[in-house]
Amino acid sequence: MLGYTNTEWLSSNTKEIPPRPKLAPLVGGYRKIPVLQIGSNIFCDTRAITSEIATLTNKPELAMENCDASVQEFVEEVDLHTFFACVSSASSKELRRKTLSSMSLLDSGRLLIDRYQMTRSASIKIANPIAARKIVNSHLDALEDRLTEPFIFGPQPNIADFSAYHGLWFIRELAEKKTITAFPKVNAWMDRMKSFGNGEPANISAEYALRIANNTEPRPIEPDHQQHATIGQVVSIAPSDYGKAPTEGILVGATPTQWIISRKNEHTGTVHVHFPKQGFALED
Repeated sequence: MLGYTNTEWLSSNTKEIPPRPKLAPLVGGYRKIPVLQIGSNIFCDTRAITSEIATLTNKPELAMENCDASVQEFVEEVDLHTFFACVSSASSKELRRKTLSSMSLLDSGRLLIDRYQMTRSASIKIANPIAARKIVNSHLDALEDRLTEPFIFGPQPNIADFSAYHGLWFIRELAEKKTITAFPKVNAWMDRMKSFGNGEPANISAEYALRIANNTEPRPIEPDHQQHATIGQVVSIAPSDYGKAPTEGILVGATPTQWIISRKNEHTGTVHVHFPKQGFALED
């Protein structure tokens, strides 16, 4: 999306698995990545991140809540069940080589254990590799039939294209498997998506990202987003599907699609952490 919208951005890498001592001051217990930071506003989960990109770039079609029911239904299926099927069926010699070249054998083992433990507690069913391949092939068949225009829902991309590309990227680009070559329309669509690139990010250190947060103030919250019954109370927010580690803070905002909590520590000062309501649970 950042490449498609020609957005300038900064990149700070973190570890594949917790603990992430430089990221935790920003997001608390939240364990998924990536996250988006704009000053001292932190956006967790793809839905909050894409909504922010859509607003910043004036491309509302990149936010799920701005799309019609058919797009939303497609994205919900692709983001969870199809995505995990793609990951499960992406095993290959090339993928193993890339994994071992980017981390130690010990860390690779830790990553496998971490992902196994995370999916064990997931509320969604994770398909085994054999079942996953069937799901992926069925998805590719349907996508091949659907692609009568350059993008999935028409001549221009929307969030559905980026969601679908994400899972298939594991298979074609990361694992370098030939599965998708049997689907010429899907393959050509993936080429179009790939051509957007990732923009031109400048790399920064985690320490610099923390200083950015510490030297800025969260943006004001609109009064009509401060009407929820638990505003001002300490709450806990966690994903309801997988990676269910909670983040605690003071609830300071509630929009139709997001929760906003305030957190403060010596490394960042006050930050506002934004979570989507869909797929997350709030407890007070």
